[in-house]
Amino acid sequence: MSKTRLLPLALGWLVIALLAFAGPALAQSSDPGASAPANAALADMLENPETRQQLIDQLRGMADAAESSGEQASTAPPVKDPSLPRQLAEFTSHVAGDIGLQVGLLYGTLTHLFTGGDEGASIDLAMVTSAAINLGLVILATFALFLIIRRLVRPVFTRLSLWSMNGPALQPLLRLVICVVLAALVDVLVVALAYIGGNLLATFVVGESGALTTRASLFLNAFLVIELLKAGVRMLFASRYEGLRLLPVNAEDASYWNRWIARLIGLAGYGLMVVVPLISAYLSPTLGQSVGTLIMIGAFIYAVAVVLRNRQRLRDSLHRQAARASLSASRVALTLLGRTWHLLAIAYFFMVLVLTLTRPADALPFVLLATLETLAAVLVGLGASKFLTQTIGRRITLQDDLRQKLPLLEARLNAYIPKALRVVRIVLLVLVVMVSLNAWQVFDLAGWYASEAGRGLVARLFSIAVILLVALAIWLVLASLIEHKLNPATGSGEPSSRAQTLLSLFRNAIAITLITVTIMVVLAEIGINIGPLIAGAGVLGLAIGFGAQKLVQDIITGVFIQVENALNVGDVVTLGGITGTAERLSIRSVGLRDLSGTYHIVPFSSVDTVSNYMREFAYHVGEYGIAYRENIDEAIQALHAAFDDLSEDEEQKANLLEPLEVAGVIALADSSVNIRVRIKTTPGTQWAVGRAYNRLVKYHFDDAGIEIPFPHTTLYFGADKEGGAPPANLRIMQEDFTIDGSPAGQPKHPETPTRSTSPVSKEVHNQDDDGGVDNPGSGN
Repeated sequence: MSKTRLLPLALGWLVIALLAFAGPALAQSSDPGASAPANAALADMLENPETRQQLIDQLRGMADAAESSGEQASTAPPVKDPSLPRQLAEFTSHVAGDIGLQVGLLYGTLTHLFTGGDEGASIDLAMVTSAAINLGLVILATFALFLIIRRLVRPVFTRLSLWSMNGPALQPLLRLVICVVLAALVDVLVVALAYIGGNLLATFVVGESGALTTRASLFLNAFLVIELLKAGVRMLFASRYEGLRLLPVNAEDASYWNRWIARLIGLAGYGLMVVVPLISAYLSPTLGQSVGTLIMIGAFIYAVAVVLRNRQRLRDSLHRQAARASLSASRVALTLLGRTWHLLAIAYFFMVLVLTLTRPADALPFVLLATLETLAAVLVGLGASKFLTQTIGRRITLQDDLRQKLPLLEARLNAYIPKALRVVRIVLLVLVVMVSLNAWQVFDLAGWYASEAGRGLVARLFSIAVILLVALAIWLVLASLIEHKLNPATGSGEPSSRAQTLLSLFRNAIAITLITVTIMVVLAEIGINIGPLIAGAGVLGLAIGFGAQKLVQDIITGVFIQVENALNVGDVVTLGGITGTAERLSIRSVGLRDLSGTYHIVPFSSVDTVSNYMREFAYHVGEYGIAYRENIDEAIQALHAAFDDLSEDEEQKANLLEPLEVAGVIALADSSVNIRVRIKTTPGTQWAVGRAYNRLVKYHFDDAGIEIPFPHTTLYFGADKEGGAPPANLRIMQEDFTIDGSPAGQPKHPETPTRSTSPVSKEVHNQDDDGGVDNPGSGN
């Protein structure tokens, strides 16, 4: 952006500055202290006979004009208070008039001075020369003493800087603040010693012994004020000591800005506090006032030139700071400040110039105090924000035992604290802005807080903050307790599936309850009547209850199922005719994965019976059929032998809880004698145990020669009433022999009928011996 395009923006910011500070300036105009220059000018006019007579004539003329217009004024309507645009126009006109008056006075004073037309401006060269020599000696002695003392205390600054950067104790920001404060105290002490030494030299060495001249007093007072201001600047830009620099800038930039601000303070300070009073005292008050105007205009031009020269440089630095910022609000604020800082600086210096020209008596102290208050508020806000960031803004690391007991607490705290810091930074920003506006008398902070609205707003904000903190603390405590119960490393052992399910549901219920109650209480604290909200929520809940009866039934049934510990995640259950493993359990439904891998969602309203195969223990129930010709006792012995082998199996013996139970013969079936056994196992392992036991039973039956018959059918041919049966010629071909032992291929005697039974195999699908339920989730 060129300087030509920058001029309209600068003018715009200047107008905004005038409007923003119109209130303070108008308020100062009504201040009794602001009338001191007018009183002094009036006294000067009364002392001069010519001006006194002119004032008398002017007052009489004004009185005659008032009398002539009195009748018209009495009948005129009362004048209303002017509007804001009119007030701003009158103020702008007043400011422009004052500035024009000052410029005209400066021009007239310089003209009279060089033309000799002003008798009061005649110069006594001998007196001026003597006074200048004495004042010069005081100035040289004071500055020499100041530099010597600063040179002696330089090791103190060096040690403080090193401890601030590399000290082992305390937090880095706290060390920095402590060292900066100590260095500032040392700096103030140096200034005070130089001031006292200058007073002693001016009193007993220079000029008349035992008398402090007005000239020396003016300089020494100015020296004290200006050097204290420079000491404050050195707190921000300590060019030689990196550990004593509050602002995060490098040494080169710190040296540049420190040198520039010191020059500006010295030019304006010594000019207004020493040169102007001396000229007013020894030459002419009017000339002194004119010189003060020249000094302020020169300081303004110098400041604007430096700002424009460093516009892009500081802008780039602020953009780099914005890129490193962690908060989006900070990035936006720094970016905006980088683009507009030069306009704000020009508006500030222009406002100082305007106030100095229009109110020369009290403008400089007002601007100085307001600037110091603003800088202090900004530094305190930045320091508090940085301290909080360095103290709790980084990742929180808990102790190992606490992290083992509450593994989620550390992550939860690290998620909450950055959000809380954002809120704290916003509050700090608002406070800094309010204090800065109060310093410039744009906003009356004390009056606002003393009002009912101000106290009420602060009290509400404080109450809301306490409510949110209490709610957050309750949630952290309860969630940590639930987490403690769910953690198997806390000493209570692995929690049961029911405990995991119920505690998870309780945690969700607690979160919903806390959020609802907190929102209601905060709304009530703000001033919103929550009675209609509660009534509306009740009506809405009733309407939902009528309109979603199935959902309500799901929830109510689910609650009782959980309370009764009917099933938990990981259990193998049968619900609504579906058997599978419960993979997900909510308060409304359950998710089942069956043996084929299909995932089913079963709402609790459709559940009449819950069949849980994994409660405390389980049984493998097996029924084994043997042929009618086999010995039952031998078969039972084979079953026991198979169980003994199963008990020695490394994979299965841990799943066996009791010895084998043999119920005995439970059925004489069509083709077999059925024997039932039962094996008690740990829950969930009955299917794996049954498969392993069936395998061993087959081996032992084969070794003992015990036949496990397959289903067969005996065929009978019909008989007549006399008992005779028609012949049925059957021939069963085998590889070598027929069924009666004759060689294959030889015909049988036709007169010899044959009656035979032949086994006919059937393909039969039997259920599993455990009732048709296999383990959907077991791979054994």
